[in-house]
Amino acid sequence: MSTPQSRVRAQACPVVHGSPIDSDDPGVPLHSPEFAADPHHAYREMRRRYGSLAPVELSPGVPATLVIGYNTAVRILNDPEHFPADPRSWQKNIPADCPILPLLEWRPMASRSTGADFARYRQAITASINEVDLYALHGTVEQIAVPLINNFCQDGSADLIVQYVFPLVFEVVNSLLGCTPEIGQQVAAGTAALLEGVDAEKGNQLLGEALMKLVTLKRAEPRSDITSVLLQHPSELDDVEASHHVSQVYGTGIEFQLNLIVNTLLLILTDERFGDSVMGGNLSTRDALDDVLFNDPPLANLLITYPRQPILIDGVWLPAHQPVVISMAACNNDPAIRAEDQTGNRSHLAWGLGPHACPAQSLSYLVAQDAIDQLLDALPEMRLDLPTGAPTWRPGPFHRALTALPVTFPPSFPLNASEEPGAGSDQVS
Repeated sequence: MSTPQSRVRAQACPVVHGSPIDSDDPGVPLHSPEFAADPHHAYREMRRRYGSLAPVELSPGVPATLVIGYNTAVRILNDPEHFPADPRSWQKNIPADCPILPLLEWRPMASRSTGADFARYRQAITASINEVDLYALHGTVEQIAVPLINNFCQDGSADLIVQYVFPLVFEVVNSLLGCTPEIGQQVAAGTAALLEGVDAEKGNQLLGEALMKLVTLKRAEPRSDITSVLLQHPSELDDVEASHHVSQVYGTGIEFQLNLIVNTLLLILTDERFGDSVMGGNLSTRDALDDVLFNDPPLANLLITYPRQPILIDGVWLPAHQPVVISMAACNNDPAIRAEDQTGNRSHLAWGLGPHACPAQSLSYLVAQDAIDQLLDALPEMRLDLPTGAPTWRPGPFHRALTALPVTFPPSFPLNASEEPGAGSDQVS
């Protein structure tokens, strides 16, 4: 298979340029288990071989260009005119059964739009997220965390993903969106199928139906939640537009938040710089979160754009309408900008940059920090218990996600749920 860059180079382009990419190079398969096992080695090899732009496969037969240079990424993210996020021209040539199509295809929401549509959607979703009462959210996280910890604290062992982090972030997002338990379960099933690429078409259908149910409910019975505020915004989103924005909150709120918390817990449990320091109070959970956002960001490769026409970047011609994927993980570790000590440094790209930067950064930090602090306070002697001695990672081109996080600890008495702070607080002011 030829690479995106070589295909454009083969055309009779009048501009003199060079490219480090061999025309017979099929690109690095980001979907492979080998990549998931050691992506940082792959990034180093790509940087050595290609420079700031590398040919990759997002899925078998789906080529893309991965941006692994920090300064190149900043340039692209701040140039939506030449690098729009609308995938509609690209997806015309993608088979309907492609496992990543449901995750990347066009939807009427800010992250997949440009121009006036982008501005309208962005204003609505940003305003609805900004209405979240962060003080009340502290209480909500604690209210959800305490019974989850009580379910396993006497056992002496747990898989923190299954028994704590996933149910916590799922319930937090449900609470923020005002979602009923029944609709929430359907959302969970659809989201899981989409992210894993297993029966993604069915997952897409389940998710769409569930979100439309939620929007219809909130249109009829508005409450103090993100969905209701979104529907009441002056942008006047219709039900379809609103359902897709709610979908985005679910997708990022669960997958990003889950991986952020789990990867940070792994760091605290394995790295003496943080394990001893966080427990001892010398470094905060926030410092550990920022270390993860630099080194193992929850969404490692995303922020996808599709150039309007062939464009020359760093001596490489990028073809029109093919994905240009920002590797936040690789760019954050670019030797051109990487400092020796990252403590307190928050110049990473994990939240994105430019007009498409994540509007929920404060909310996400708060949920992750509170979830981790609740667990560490309850089980301070927790230790990692990996059967193979090393963590294993879920394959996938976009996320950095552990398959499990088993731990052991001295059995502990249940927490006093009657003293949960913030119980019953509303989420949105």
